[in-house]
Amino acid sequence: MKVSGFTFIRNGERYGYPFVESIRSALPIVDEFMVALGPSEDRTEEMLRAIGDSRIRIIPTQWNDALRPHAPVKGFVYGQQKSIALFNCTGDWAFYLEGDEILHERDLPLIRGAMERYRDDERVESLVFDYLHFYGNGRTIAWSPGWYRTAPRIIRNTIPVWAPKGLFFIVMVNHKRGRYPRAAHTGAVIYHYGWVRPEPKVHLKNLSIARHWRGRVVPVDYGEVDARALRPFEGDHPAIIRDWLPKAEGLFQARPDHRLTARERKHRWMMWWEERFGWDLSKRHYRLVRTRPPRQPVAWPHVAS
Repeated sequence: MKVSGFTFIRNGERYGYPFVESIRSALPIVDEFMVALGPSEDRTEEMLRAIGDSRIRIIPTQWNDALRPHAPVKGFVYGQQKSIALFNCTGDWAFYLEGDEILHERDLPLIRGAMERYRDDERVESLVFDYLHFYGNGRTIAWSPGWYRTAPRIIRNTIPVWAPKGLFFIVMVNHKRGRYPRAAHTGAVIYHYGWVRPEPKVHLKNLSIARHWRGRVVPVDYGEVDARALRPFEGDHPAIIRDWLPKAEGLFQARPDHRLTARERKHRWMMWWEERFGWDLSKRHYRLVRTRPPRQPVAWPHVAS
């Protein structure tokens, strides 16, 4: 079995991404790692080469910054870059990690085992992970239906797949129609640290991508969040990210005068139903076709398995 890792990155150092730690966390279970590297004005390429692993292949790419801002598909350039890296993978499985996502060393046998287990199961097209989205500090996770709790990150590399917007995978049924992949769960967790980066770096990145997402850019203030969406994290972080993480104690504190947005009010209502009935109302860009293993004991809030 051959496994390819892949990602895309641009100005990773400038925007504060732990992309080196991300790639290093996956190297023990991949045979190659493709990096679609966009034009960067920082030391991103130098930092990638300093990893010093022959399995890493850097693919220089060009971003279409001239794409019309009113294009019907937001984030289309992200889909292009993700797919460039995917289309260069040569493994049986292709494992996508974003530059702020880290694997825990204890999960590596689970992940490798799932790829082995489902290698010859043609019904399974992708492998799914649980997610922990850290927010504000390393002791706090964001937990509401607005934060995806599961996502497919490993895709079978023998089927026609496209990555619109860069956010998920679409399996092409024919030249005009696609669907979400059929999936099995790895039992593993991806640790997401994008919202622990320094606020100025997040704002700088938001300014740079506004043209691709048609969003209104406002100053980043982590305190402007619904306090009910925040939960304490009492587990341990992957060893490779611990030196990168800012020191912190206790739950991150939202601003007491924060005014809920319409989206947050909707999510509060959804959380009420989740807590009452044990449902999970977050989005799922896949269809589970195999029974998922139990959740890991990492202090998950109330949610159905």
